[in-house]
Amino acid sequence: MVDSVTGAIRPEPAHLSARLEEAINHLSLGIVVFDERRLVVFCNRRYAQMYGLSPGQVKPGTPTSELIRHRLKLGLKVAVAPDDYVRARVGQDIALDTTFQEFTDGRIIAYTVYPMPGGGGMSTHEDVTEREELHARLKTQYELGRQQEEALRIRNFQFDTAINNMSQGLCFFDSDHRLIVCNDRFVEMYDIPFGRVGPGTPLTDIVDLRFAAGSFPAMTRDEYLDWRTNVAVSNVAKDSIVELKNGRTFKIRHRPMPGGGWVATHEDITEQRQSEVKIEYMAHHDSLTELANRVLLNERLEHALGREETVAIHHLDLDQFKAVNDTFGHHAGDKLLRIVAERLCGLVRDTDTIARMGGDEFVIVQAPIADPADATSLAQRVIGLLSEPYDLDGHQAVIGASIGISVGPGDGNSPDKLLRSADLALYRAKGDGRGTFRFFEPVMDLQMQTRRVMEQDLRKALPAGEFELHYQPVVNLASNEISGFEALIRWNHPTKGMISPAAFIPLAEEIGFIVPMGEWVIRQACATAAQWTGNLHIAVNISAVQFRNPGLMQVITGALAASRLDPARLEIEITETVLLHNKEATLAVLHQLRELGIRIAMDDFGTGYSSLTYLQSFPFDKIKIDRSFVKDITENSGSLNIVRAVAALANGMGMTATAEGVETKEQLDSIASEGCTEMQGFLFSKPLPAREIERLFLKGNGTKAVAGRIVAA
Repeated sequence: MVDSVTGAIRPEPAHLSARLEEAINHLSLGIVVFDERRLVVFCNRRYAQMYGLSPGQVKPGTPTSELIRHRLKLGLKVAVAPDDYVRARVGQDIALDTTFQEFTDGRIIAYTVYPMPGGGGMSTHEDVTEREELHARLKTQYELGRQQEEALRIRNFQFDTAINNMSQGLCFFDSDHRLIVCNDRFVEMYDIPFGRVGPGTPLTDIVDLRFAAGSFPAMTRDEYLDWRTNVAVSNVAKDSIVELKNGRTFKIRHRPMPGGGWVATHEDITEQRQSEVKIEYMAHHDSLTELANRVLLNERLEHALGREETVAIHHLDLDQFKAVNDTFGHHAGDKLLRIVAERLCGLVRDTDTIARMGGDEFVIVQAPIADPADATSLAQRVIGLLSEPYDLDGHQAVIGASIGISVGPGDGNSPDKLLRSADLALYRAKGDGRGTFRFFEPVMDLQMQTRRVMEQDLRKALPAGEFELHYQPVVNLASNEISGFEALIRWNHPTKGMISPAAFIPLAEEIGFIVPMGEWVIRQACATAAQWTGNLHIAVNISAVQFRNPGLMQVITGALAASRLDPARLEIEITETVLLHNKEATLAVLHQLRELGIRIAMDDFGTGYSSLTYLQSFPFDKIKIDRSFVKDITENSGSLNIVRAVAALANGMGMTATAEGVETKEQLDSIASEGCTEMQGFLFSKPLPAREIERLFLKGNGTKAVAGRIVAA
């Protein structure tokens, strides 16, 4: 083309030049011819139209820089400043080059420069907007198609990976009962040889392969095929549990598909079923003894009552079981409980139920019985067998059993009522000396209700200020002077008047209320004694329950600090039962108290069975001889000898011997002659409120002489 144009501008005949120019003006390309000075030589009509130029603006001699500036004004997008762009375009050597010019109105024009011989050049301008847009659309469609193809490939891969890594077997069947697809797990679950099933495999062939592998329920091939076919044609979603002959259990979820066919998942729930059975068993049985628990006991009891049978409920409590635990450890205690369970199982019938209620309590449901005598017979056999010795890893242990019995439906027409009645009877059996059994009687319920009312009143008594302390003098027999007082709690009930400590102290110990009540006693006794001058001792009783409370030391030291009482004036009285429970820990507390200067006395000495051992374990300051020996000292030589021996023992070990419960002059003479150093009893004074003690015995907060005071109260 360059050669043609070059020839066209050479001198030629006029008619030929005009025809050539006309042809060039009808081209779709815009053409500009310029000389070596970059001045326009020729511009066709298409170029002027493309850029909206008038003939005067593109006449020969026009600098090409003006054309470039005009294109910039039309919105030619360039990456540099307009002037820099113009200088770059006209300043560079003329060489073959094609550039795509993009305008802000969206047009794209292909701009190509051709060098001409002898200098100068020619540029062509082609509007390629539609072509480029078409190319872009085709490219976009191609890219979209490629992405969709890749996405489909990925989805297929993911689907294949997902179904073959499912924990469930998966299979699709069409309406002709032919396999569409199944995963590897389905093949593995039914032990089907790999490669034997694939798209198009009939259901009947798959059933045959399963039957041959033994992965089949307890039915014939035809029976199973009929059942499975009926499920398939029913077009209803269905879940089935299938137990196979090989011991596996599968859950099959069948779901119909639109247009026929179905999809099914096969889940191996063997372990789940075994766990459910185990959980079911654990929910109804005691883990230690494998006996029934409360839940199963109630179910069995309700079943027996529903049959309108006569039922006996035996509520057992093991006597001395805690001593076994404390002596030999909990491992031995657990073994003993298992042996007890085995012995009980050997005594009952298949129709009876044995349950462990927790701790060392058991219940036997004896059903049916013909007569209450049947319950008596079983209770006697239970007590006899459980009282026989136990071998606990080389250690021999002996326990007993107390039993409360209720008979239904007379003693209750529901499990709760019968169990409650048996519990009340057990409470009576334990109160009557243990190792025995008692039948429920209606009066027991009344007694328990009375006890419950007293418990409620007892808990309200402390904040209501109903407790008060009385003080009983302790007299030194050598000086015939008061050496101290024992603080004794009294309960002044607002409606029932003064209640005996024998009525509420055991209850307070049983329900744990003895701890806050005992704390009040310690603080009150210390505060009162601190107001009395001299070296008078104040004695406070501490129960075994209080000693098991880890806050006891803090309570005692707090009471001493608050009252500013000299610790040497405080005397703690304990009984042998305190040392029965966790002897080492108890002795450690006693030594801590002794280090503070507090005196320690053993109360009710001689009523237990291991007192001498305890005297050897801890150097007590005082031994108090129980009133039961003092009472008979003038009539019973045995009591006299005990008092004599204890007094001699105390004197030999440097301890004070105090005789309790002295009520007559004869008793006083006897204990004095046998070596007792102190006395306490009604012969001198009964326990009195602090104000009476001060009026009668403390003159100006000093001790009165007590000669002549020893008279019968």
